[in-house]
Amino acid sequence: MSIVIITGGSRGLGASIAAQCAKRGMGVILTYNSNRQAAEKVVGAIESDGGKAVALELDVSNIAGFPAFRDAVRQELAGTWNASSFDFLVNNAGYGLYNPIATVTEDEFDGLFRVHLKGPFFLTQALLPIMADGGHIVNVTSATSRVATAGVAPYASFKGGLEVLTRYMAKEFGDRRIRANSVAPGPIRTELGGGLTDEFEALLAGQTALGRVGEPDDVGCMVASLLSDDNRWINAQNIEIGGGYII
Repeated sequence: MSIVIITGGSRGLGASIAAQCAKRGMGVILTYNSNRQAAEKVVGAIESDGGKAVALELDVSNIAGFPAFRDAVRQELAGTWNASSFDFLVNNAGYGLYNPIATVTEDEFDGLFRVHLKGPFFLTQALLPIMADGGHIVNVTSATSRVATAGVAPYASFKGGLEVLTRYMAKEFGDRRIRANSVAPGPIRTELGGGLTDEFEALLAGQTALGRVGEPDDVGCMVASLLSDDNRWINAQNIEIGGGYII
């Protein structure tokens, strides 16, 4: 059985990715920052469908906590799956902040940087020793790195940096046959940044070729599919999941 680690798996895109991976027979380790109850609800839903999942606490912005997290992963791998390594890492954890450049504070900037770029960089580094050769890393970026949207400059900048980092991961981890790709969701109906108002959703739907905003499962199914062996020759790519958003 392949085993996937999904950061930020207690809600939204992460919860969907976890569910879709489990449906395809993967063991799931999902992380949560503070909402343990929500994470356990996701685990419960997976297990009620016959899958196997565990939830671990992780603050992606706190690099000092990564060694302890790696130890916790090792324990779960051994105790739950009788395994010593995992196969897939999905760097998904994140949050939104909507402020124009003129009013963004240094603390807001640094917070987004730690979660969306620095965290995935050093978490991947920390987990590499227990990642199986031939594995796959998927970094969740954003269509905002392609389409400039007022108010999300720091967020989009770090997502753009994560897209570049993905190509370097593919380059440097190739000798272990570890692939690295990124997926860039377009507008999705989630709680990120407080969710979408009806008016804003209608605007975004009108800017999308398929005439609607995305649902979490539109992304979850794509990521789970990307991790499969069917896509074994896709590497170092950024794949937008937006239904034709502003094309």
